Amino acid sequence: MAAPRRPSGGGLRRAPQDGRLEEINKEFLCDPKFSNEKDLEEKLAVFKEKYMEFDLNNQGEIDLMSVKRMMEKLGAPKTHLELKRMISEVTGGVSDTISYQDFVNVMLGKRSAVLKLVMMFEGKANESNTKRSGPPPERDIASLP
Repeated sequence: MAAPRRPSGGGLRRAPQDGRLEEINKEFLCDPKFSNEKDLEEKLAVFKEKYMEFDLNNQGEIDLMSVKRMMEKLGAPKTHLELKRMISEVTGGVSDTISYQDFVNVMLGKRSAVLKLVMMFEGKANESNTKRSGPPPERDIASLP
């Protein structure tokens, strides 16, 4: 008889981090500075998922290797120095890792940080990659090359 399978652990390890990030999201929802932000709750949910995707060590911070992986996945690999500059821009030069608060502040802020532009670009690319289902539309003589 085979032993019962245990979950891979990814979900179990992520549960405490999910709770911490959800608490931070609640703080942003209550912050009067962001009260005028449209669809704030939905944006924060997306930010949380993206942040957890790239927090490779599940420690609640995105380090240099995580940013490197993110940029490679987006098809925009960067040099070590460029990655350090990106992190410095997000954290204000205070840290070598990006906390969730820093990440959300950049994404919601008015500053046009490189990381924000990249994440927005990824969202636009995902929208344009949606395939239509069903048969192709009918073509007429005028639409032929």
